[in-house]
Amino acid sequence: MTQRSEIGIGLMGMGVVGSGVARVLMQKSRHIAQQAGASVAIQGILVRNLSKPRAFEVPRHLLTSNAEDIIGNPAVDIVVEVMGGEEPALDYIFKSISLGKHVVTANKQVMAKHGPDILTLARKKGVQLLFEASVAGGIPIIGPLGKDLLANDITALRAIINGTTNYILTEMSLNHSDFSIALKEAQAHGYAEADPRNDVEGIDAAYKLAILSTLAFHTRVRASDVHCEGITSLGSKDFRYARELGYNIKLLAIARQEKKGLQVRVHPALVPQQVLLAKVDGVFNAIEIEGDLSGRVVFHGQGAGSLPTTSAVLGDILEIARNIASGISPTSSLLLREDIAIKPITELNTKYYMRLNVADMPGVLAQIARVLGDLKISIASVIQKETDEKVQAAEIVIMTHTSREASMQQAIQQLKSLDIVRNVGSVIRVEEWS
Repeated sequence: MTQRSEIGIGLMGMGVVGSGVARVLMQKSRHIAQQAGASVAIQGILVRNLSKPRAFEVPRHLLTSNAEDIIGNPAVDIVVEVMGGEEPALDYIFKSISLGKHVVTANKQVMAKHGPDILTLARKKGVQLLFEASVAGGIPIIGPLGKDLLANDITALRAIINGTTNYILTEMSLNHSDFSIALKEAQAHGYAEADPRNDVEGIDAAYKLAILSTLAFHTRVRASDVHCEGITSLGSKDFRYARELGYNIKLLAIARQEKKGLQVRVHPALVPQQVLLAKVDGVFNAIEIEGDLSGRVVFHGQGAGSLPTTSAVLGDILEIARNIASGISPTSSLLLREDIAIKPITELNTKYYMRLNVADMPGVLAQIARVLGDLKISIASVIQKETDEKVQAAEIVIMTHTSREASMQQAIQQLKSLDIVRNVGSVIRVEEWS
């Protein structure tokens, strides 16, 4: 590569993150140039609506609604995609790389579904594709997995990687709020979208886990490989009972290397209170990596928001800009083994918490124990929490010993069919640290 004194940026998207990137590139241009070793200037910005007012106003001549003005512009060296969504972002990224342009993206959906294919094309074309902002906002995790921790055999990854759900769960735990109240609170603070499905159903976390797992275990993990459950079925009682048992409840993204394959799952989990991840509250994120050389390392910080995500995007821009300015060819992109099977959730072995509403009468526990025992699910403890004498109902909490997921799912269906069981309130897996 030839050394360069000027580097052109093509920005795709001018929302919260795009505006933040444009603001820093323009207002801190001298500082950016010093860090990059060359001047870094925006050559064009792709927007949907040319006349829409924006949080940060840029010169009108930079705006375009035609993607080809960015992709096909010879003055653009780095395309920065912060549009979000799968299409047309995926098409624009592929076209940009095919034309020999470097790409920085914050798009978790694109990277979770198509990351390995895009990285393969980037390696073939001799350009860089960087995507630090696609997971955990301002927390540096993509870079460390691809560099600092590369010599490790990663055995496990546990993460809180959705700030919206972590805020909601914190409200439910500390303020005893019901889910609907906590969600409205998150929306009022701007932490949750008007349509929060991707967050509260675990879909956003599943995208991010697919990206992290692909990097950590050097095998292709698709978002569709990730077993995904959200937080909508949790009740405020569960948090009170969990605390009494020595746990907090978190939406965990978990990937674990096992003998017969890789377990990848997103779901609410009981986390022991003394563990670091149990203490991560509010909109903060945390990722814990277990390596054979590094041991356990935890990355913690703000996982979303304009400034943290802008920081991650700009870090990627500067890394590529430095290489261009110095004439350094990019290093090889991720190499995958493609030899690790993804294990179904039915093969999981773990402990479980169950909250049941049952008839308050003799013989109830015997019937429940019989169902669980027939499926080789061993009961660790049973606690009666509340009794409603008017309707002759009682609420009980059952903790199991380590059991098979397939057996537990079968047990839930059988329990629901019993006349004595009024409702199966919650079934939550227990995550343990050795």
